[in-house]
Amino acid sequence: MARILVLYYSRSGATADMARYIARGVEAINGASAVVRTVPPVSPDWESVAPAVPDEGAPYAIVEELEHCHGLILGSPTRFGNMAAPLKYFLDTTSGAWLSGTLAGKPGAVFTSTGSLHGGQESTLLSMMLPLLHHGMYLVGLPYTEPTLAKTTSGGTPYGPSHTAGTAGNRPITDEERKLCNALGRRVARLAVQLYGPEA
Repeated sequence: MARILVLYYSRSGATADMARYIARGVEAINGASAVVRTVPPVSPDWESVAPAVPDEGAPYAIVEELEHCHGLILGSPTRFGNMAAPLKYFLDTTSGAWLSGTLAGKPGAVFTSTGSLHGGQESTLLSMMLPLLHHGMYLVGLPYTEPTLAKTTSGGTPYGPSHTAGTAGNRPITDEERKLCNALGRRVARLAVQLYGPEA
């Protein structure tokens, strides 16, 4: 199977929900499977350290998993128009994978969630694309041939799916946002299967 790693950080749960919808899109493609992982929070050294295994949700990712994936989809909430520090910290530990070309030639994509409608969704998506480009990945977005992209009145961009969670972080994923998450998962999985075959 072509394995697609859906790797995210989520604070209030919206980005984690998006990751699950993306994984469903991956699983809808014959010959592809989704591996969902998260990253631990980062904190100053005088605060407590996160447990080695999260209490709930997806397991924490390890860098070695990049070697075994055939595609990578990154997700993060927006932090001042940029990806959140925990995801950036994980990416900063991937220099070995960069040196060996582990991700080169594999499809990659991004998704995000913000508290407000104009909270920096597109700049966050672009910030997550930069390390993927440095790793030599093929970037996959959402074309306007996806009819939902032209109709959405909530989240959704050609750079990748997005969600507006509200300032309290409790606004549910809309039907349009869910469809776009699903579409991105399908697009990355389909390309990975074309590149590596169902026997990857």
